[in-house]
Amino acid sequence: MPLVVRTDLTDDPAMRAPSDSTTGTPGNPPGVVNCAVYGSQGRRDVALDAVGRALADDPTSFAWIGLYEPGDDVLTQLQAEFDLHALAIEDAGKAHQRPKIEAYGDSLFIVANTAQAIDERIAYGETHIFLGPRYLVTVRHGASLSYAPARQRIEREPELLAMGASAALYAVLDAIVDNYLPIVDDFKATLNALEQDIVSAQFHRGIVIRLYELKRELTYMRVAVTPLQDVLSQLVRSSSPLIPAEAKLYIRDVLDHSVRVNDTVDAIRDMLGTALGVNQALVTLSQGEIVKKLGAWAALLAAPTLITSWYGMNFRGMPELDERYAYPLLVGTVGVVMVVLYRMFKRARWL
Repeated sequence: MPLVVRTDLTDDPAMRAPSDSTTGTPGNPPGVVNCAVYGSQGRRDVALDAVGRALADDPTSFAWIGLYEPGDDVLTQLQAEFDLHALAIEDAGKAHQRPKIEAYGDSLFIVANTAQAIDERIAYGETHIFLGPRYLVTVRHGASLSYAPARQRIEREPELLAMGASAALYAVLDAIVDNYLPIVDDFKATLNALEQDIVSAQFHRGIVIRLYELKRELTYMRVAVTPLQDVLSQLVRSSSPLIPAEAKLYIRDVLDHSVRVNDTVDAIRDMLGTALGVNQALVTLSQGEIVKKLGAWAALLAAPTLITSWYGMNFRGMPELDERYAYPLLVGTVGVVMVVLYRMFKRARWL
């Protein structure tokens, strides 16, 4: 049974995605995962300092550069190569940015939250994206799956590749949203597995803790997904020439997926809130039943206690003490009283 028990922006080394910087082009500095130029000659892997020359050789080409937690020297080199704004470079060098989209001259700077399941725990990271007329730069921080599958996808689809850097942007955003789907499915599976325990009248502290953890995780998930909808909506409505009309159709599809993820998260959060309330109500009802039973048995024991204590006061002038059948009559009276009380409580469903 999947169980999600933790969220963070993953400063914990055990929760970080392993750096795949060693898979990039030889000669590139650490943090450069991929550096490729796409043009009439197909894909060409180039060194970071040769991107400018490669783009100049083919006016129809564009560069897609993937970075994972790069150093300041790499970001400075990119800033000089593509004339990126200093504020955007400063943001890209630091995690803990809110999801947003900002325009700097002829480029766009986009921040999106990413999520990754690691050892049945959810860790969050960020991807910072620079989009220009002939380049796309992705800067990953924290927990984030590689965008190699997204790169391979557009390489297999010439109609996507023909759209240039905007196609790479679509592939990255689509990969980010698609990575949310299995996590949301895990939440649903966990909730379904706990359903029988939730409606149990017995109190299980562990169930309440797990429900709380799930709701907390979903709250973090909503914080990550909801702002991304605003970013995607702005891209769909954008008048920037960097996002052509054909690219907006694909980004709109990503927006639909993110809305579905967000709606599912909200639905599960509502179900968890209801489940917590139902479990608490059932526990309270069960406790009330126990209190009623204890009260009924206390009343049954109180009747003979009252009668026997009356005759245990040892007064000399009690006339019943001298009667021949006083003892069996007393026992019979106590028995009748207890039977009557038992029938009454049984009819009232207290017993």
